[in-house]
Amino acid sequence: MDGRIVEHVRVDGATADGIIVRGGEIRVRYRIRCDDAWRVKELELLSLDDDRRIALGADGQGRWSDPGLEGCIDVDIEASPFTNTIAICRLRLAPGESADIRAAFVSVSEFHVTPARQRYTRLAADRYRYDGLDTDFTTELPVDADGLVIDYPDWFRRVWPR
Repeated sequence: MDGRIVEHVRVDGATADGIIVRGGEIRVRYRIRCDDAWRVKELELLSLDDDRRIALGADGQGRWSDPGLEGCIDVDIEASPFTNTIAICRLRLAPGESADIRAAFVSVSEFHVTPARQRYTRLAADRYRYDGLDTDFTTELPVDADGLVIDYPDWFRRVWPR
C-alpha cells in the first residue's frame, strides 16, 4: 500500500455520504446519519471490492445495535478526516477545553468496529488536537468555519473547494 488516500464526502444536513479509496487497495462507501446535535444514529459501510458490509444503528446516547459499542457516541472511520468532524461539531468545545470520548472505530482494512478512547482539545478557533488514548497517536487538525477538517498531517489535505 502506498499510503495515499482519497475521500469524497457529500454532507446534506445531518447525513454524510462518502467514498474512501486508500492506495488502490481499499475502496469503501459509507453513509452516516446524525441527529441535529451530531450524535450518530446510523452507520453503513460497504466494500466496493467484495461483499463486506457493516450496518449499525445507535440511539445517540451510547447504545448501539452491537452491544460491544456501548458508550460510544461518535464514529471514527479509519482513513476518513470527515469522521473527526462529527466529534468536533458535537462537542462544541471552547478554545482551551478538551473532552474524552468513546468512538466506534471502524477499521476499513479489517472491516471491524471496536470502541476507541479519544480526546479532542480545541487549541484555537480553527485548530484541534486529536489524541488516540489507546494508541498514543496525536495530531493537530485545522478546521474551517463549519468544523470540517481541512488537513490531516501526513494523510490528507482538502483540495476542494478552494
